[in-house]
Amino acid sequence: MKREAWLRPASRAFYLRFAAIVVLGALTAGCAASLMFTSGYLISKSALRPENILMVYVPIVLVRTFGTSRAVLHYVERLVGHDTILRMISHLRVRLYRLLEPQALFIRSRFRTGDMLGVLADDIEHLQNVYLRIVFPGAAAFVVFALSVAALGCFDGRFALLAAVYLLILGLLLPAVSLAVMRKSHARIKRQRGGLYRKLTDAVLGMNDWVVSGRAASFIQSYEADEAEMARLERRTGDWTRRRNAIAQGVVGLMAVSMIYWAGQQAADQRIAATLIAAFVLVVFPVADVFLPLSEAVEKLPQYRESLNRLSGIGRQDDSREGAPGGSDGGAATVWPAAHIQVDNACYQYEAGSRREIDHVSLDLPQGKKIALIGRSGAGKSTLLKLVQGALVPAQGRVAVNGIPAHSLGDGISGVISVLNQSPHLFDTSVANNIRLGKPEASEEDIRLAAKLVKLDALIESLPAGYRTPMHETGQRFSGGERQRIALARILLQDTPVVLLDEPTVGLDPRTERELLATIFDTLRDKSLIWVTHHLAGAERMDEIIFMENGRVEMRGTHAELMERYPRYRNLYHLDRPNDPVL
Repeated sequence: MKREAWLRPASRAFYLRFAAIVVLGALTAGCAASLMFTSGYLISKSALRPENILMVYVPIVLVRTFGTSRAVLHYVERLVGHDTILRMISHLRVRLYRLLEPQALFIRSRFRTGDMLGVLADDIEHLQNVYLRIVFPGAAAFVVFALSVAALGCFDGRFALLAAVYLLILGLLLPAVSLAVMRKSHARIKRQRGGLYRKLTDAVLGMNDWVVSGRAASFIQSYEADEAEMARLERRTGDWTRRRNAIAQGVVGLMAVSMIYWAGQQAADQRIAATLIAAFVLVVFPVADVFLPLSEAVEKLPQYRESLNRLSGIGRQDDSREGAPGGSDGGAATVWPAAHIQVDNACYQYEAGSRREIDHVSLDLPQGKKIALIGRSGAGKSTLLKLVQGALVPAQGRVAVNGIPAHSLGDGISGVISVLNQSPHLFDTSVANNIRLGKPEASEEDIRLAAKLVKLDALIESLPAGYRTPMHETGQRFSGGERQRIALARILLQDTPVVLLDEPTVGLDPRTERELLATIFDTLRDKSLIWVTHHLAGAERMDEIIFMENGRVEMRGTHAELMERYPRYRNLYHLDRPNDPVL
């Protein structure tokens, strides 16, 4: 999807309004120019002491008319412009939500959280500024340019060409140079600011380590040097802005001087009345005011381009999944009755030239099979889960669900796989609504049954408002184990054939961990399970255990087989479960 695809559909839908906005903008500029022209004539005529007030009555009325009309037209232009843009933006926000909501899993794997917040908070807003600050003023400036040159051409063709050169410098050359300069400055400032943010984040999170290591002073010195470089870049940007404004004002001054000379010559040759000299000169300023803001406006184009790139990236993600088997048109994905997951010799690396996060890994998970993935952090377990979920596409090999490539399922994957991770989010609403997230159409009886299966029914019913009890922000009313049980109840309602357990017991005490695992294995006994864990508690209940290291499978087999064949596994198990008897 091209970047313009986010702009053109809206433009087609509102093209009549857009044309009206441009016309209103040109009329506003025309009224301003007419006001200054008439004012100049009135001042000159009044200075000649006319015999009768009636000689200047018409200019007086015109001054009042153009002054009032300019204010009214400007207000109407802003009203129609903002009303149109807000309507357009509302459609774009709805479109963005429809892209994000079903594709959350896949987009989250490709974009950082900050990027997604930027999309939601700023990027659509930037599209608004493209119209309000560039498109509409630029189109109005073009109309004013054509009318101004044509009007002067009626008096003197050569001077009309000179005026056209001045206006092109203000409306085309300066904005183009400003864009070229600011594009480079924006890129440098962005890189420098990103480095500062990263360094500051590291400092805040690792303050104790900096102090303990005795290098706090060196860090402060390094940070201040980077900050000084950032300030230098911003000063250079400010210097260019001041120079550009000085150049623009110089061009306006030359226009005014040229107009004085030309109008004086015209009056001397008796082609125009002497009272029109001031009128022609004063017109220069409102006409120039139409072109002066364009240079500053186009400086923001690099930011708008980044916004469009992010939006078009999301659009491409959606297009690549459009029409995928098992997808939906915005509703809940159809739950599959069974799923056979196959990973055949899969490889994956995040960047070209980097090491493989997954290196020729194969996995067979028919319906009902339960496997455990173990290994240290960075071994490739989470990447393998993303391949299974279809969030990543293998560089080599194949990952399929019932013979269909996993990445082609789109949002339909939510009808195959549900996930219980380390910290499921609980919303600031009722307990019932948090459980109902797994199945929006679930009845009260369904919710009570799910709570009973995860052994939370007695606790919930003892609360003041029962299932209507508010969870508070992030579920703070409940303990860690209870929050995991609520998330497990969601999964039971979702009722997918495959469940991924991404270290759901991290941070729990040993007793709570054992109780939660017992509940999970009991309630999900008919499901296929892929359990990612650092601990080996409960490993004996798995059909297969896969030990990964550096993206490869180092050991695999049942718990009993690994205990018999691999001393390393035995040592790990005894370290993790020192009180268990030796097998």
